[in-house]
Amino acid sequence: MTGRLALHGGGEFLPGDEAFLDALLRAAADAAQARRRSGPLRIIVVPTAAARGRPDLAAAHGVDAFQRRAGATGIDAVVHVARVVDATTAADGSLSDAIASADLVYFPGGDPDLIPAIFGSSATGRALRRAYEDGAVVGGASAGAMALAAWTWTPEGGVRGLGFVPGLAVFPHYDEGVRKRWQQNLAGVAPSDIGYLGLDERTGVISEGAEWVVAGEGAVHWFAPGSPDPVARTDGERLRL
Repeated sequence: MTGRLALHGGGEFLPGDEAFLDALLRAAADAAQARRRSGPLRIIVVPTAAARGRPDLAAAHGVDAFQRRAGATGIDAVVHVARVVDATTAADGSLSDAIASADLVYFPGGDPDLIPAIFGSSATGRALRRAYEDGAVVGGASAGAMALAAWTWTPEGGVRGLGFVPGLAVFPHYDEGVRKRWQQNLAGVAPSDIGYLGLDERTGVISEGAEWVVAGEGAVHWFAPGSPDPVARTDGERLRL
């Protein structure tokens, strides 16, 4: 039983992001119930993408936001941090165990190259895959969402992501100019059959079977492979990628 995936456009945990966070918590609670998990929802915040900046602050914002929204929605949850910020911590067995046993693993934003480079085939990377294959929800915002896709853009060019969402690249903080620049950077390295998902800030998609449900105050913009024109969807609407 594989889990569910969540991709967010950035501005995570800020005022206005409540709709997405609430939808994400409900998805995680549903997934835990389907797995027949008992006790509080187990949420792990992983600030890997912020490793060059202030990972502890990024993690603290995530813990606070999830605790607040869990209280507001009446969901019993415990929120912890897996501080995976380099090769040493990526090999840490206790962090791997925490990730593997989580109901929801969430990556805040930061630098888009760090998650693919640090997780890769590490112990925590394998634990993340086990959690997902066991039914957990795996999500990310901005650089976190980019890393979960098949391909991602970095200042040095395109690189492979973790591949949880095959066949696409994610453009967070969406605007048309950014999309065009990133497509140009990926064009020489990414497969020709890749699609592009533009996500407005404080907006995201959560997988539900073969479809994705939009949650948040903005819109999502799906460019199917080879298509110059997007399919746009807003809060509560469904999208097939």
